[in-house]
Amino acid sequence: MIGAVTVASVHGSGFLVAALRRRDFRRLLRVRLAGQFGDGAFQASLAGAVLFNPQHEARATDVAAALAVVLLPYSMLGPFAGIVIDRWSRQRVLTVANGLRTICVLAVGAEIAAGVTGAGFYITSLVVVSANRFVLAALSASLPHVVELNGLVTSNAVTTTAGAIATALGGGGGIVVKAPIHGDSGYAIVALLAAVAYLIAAVTSTRFGRLDLGPDDDEQTDGPTARHVLSGLLAGARHAWRRTTARDALIMISLTRVLVGVTTVSTLLLYRYYFHAEGIFRAGLSGIGQAVGALAVGSGLAAFVTPGASRRIGFVRWSVALLVIAAGAELGLGLQFEVRLQLLFVGLLGFTAQGVKICVDTIVQQAIDDDFRGRVFSVYDTLFNVGFVGAAAITALSLPEDGHSAPAVIGLGVAYLVIAAGYAGRTVGSDDAGVSSVAHTTE
Repeated sequence: MIGAVTVASVHGSGFLVAALRRRDFRRLLRVRLAGQFGDGAFQASLAGAVLFNPQHEARATDVAAALAVVLLPYSMLGPFAGIVIDRWSRQRVLTVANGLRTICVLAVGAEIAAGVTGAGFYITSLVVVSANRFVLAALSASLPHVVELNGLVTSNAVTTTAGAIATALGGGGGIVVKAPIHGDSGYAIVALLAAVAYLIAAVTSTRFGRLDLGPDDDEQTDGPTARHVLSGLLAGARHAWRRTTARDALIMISLTRVLVGVTTVSTLLLYRYYFHAEGIFRAGLSGIGQAVGALAVGSGLAAFVTPGASRRIGFVRWSVALLVIAAGAELGLGLQFEVRLQLLFVGLLGFTAQGVKICVDTIVQQAIDDDFRGRVFSVYDTLFNVGFVGAAAITALSLPEDGHSAPAVIGLGVAYLVIAAGYAGRTVGSDDAGVSSVAHTTE
């Protein structure tokens, strides 16, 4: 049982200092930072080898198909991840999954160096992405074991945003490493950088005790069966559905994930085919590196603003405000289709998306019982990626090859406003939301 905690009693900076004094929190944060830095470098190697390779003319349908191939199976693993991290030692999950990623990324690097980009390349990449599902779910479910529960909102702001920044730094670092090296060998070296980061994450996670990160009830030691997976997923979904605040938050963020996915794909295509360098503002892979930097700045700003804002007006109202800001960014900046404004546009979307995620993560962590937390986070992650697959399909059907489409941008802006109105309407006047202490009390 998590006791009621009034928002007025929460002081973000104090909880951050208290969390950073805890050795296990710092260690878990290092696991996250190393792993997500590796994610950024790995993504840079894939984007360079597939999308920005001058020998391969990627079209909108190619990008959409690649996302579907990678993310659909990735989403289907969500339930398996939840069952595993609710039944097995989360410390072991972090160690094994990061070790597996290390080995597979080395194989991906070898395939890139050899010019292999066929089915085998995507299968190996899929294993890396699949292992990532276990890592992120285990990190989220483990966090309440290394911080005070009434400091979760600040801890979530720090860890998720620091992880997003680490991903951006990994991607940017990969681009810097590749810049002086021509050909596929440069992207292979970037993959090697990712493998080193994953290895560091694996080694760091071995320093936890087997039960330090949960689950609390460790009686079940045998591996999950297919029936366990299905029943566990259904149990987690039912558990989340009964928590009105968590349910509405999950629905909201799943819908916005579709919008973020369409914007992501269109941005890649714009930098690949539509934008041209203007002074310091670059196109191509260098421009993507600048956009990743802007995304990191926006995400970092969200970490500072969201804890205080959510305490003052509540998680729901702050999320609604962020969705309105995202709509304004789409309609005010996205419609310009100018490389000079794109960085501000991406930064604002990074700010809004990260702020919403901090709110939803905290709602789910505090509204869900510990023995269901892993399964619910897996449902959460699955919804996230199904939304992105939906975005890939929308992109393939609606966007031109260069990503330039004013009707699509207008549609995205309007969709943000509709989701904001729907989320506010579902929660205004309820006992679960509309107050600043939302999600600080569970059954």
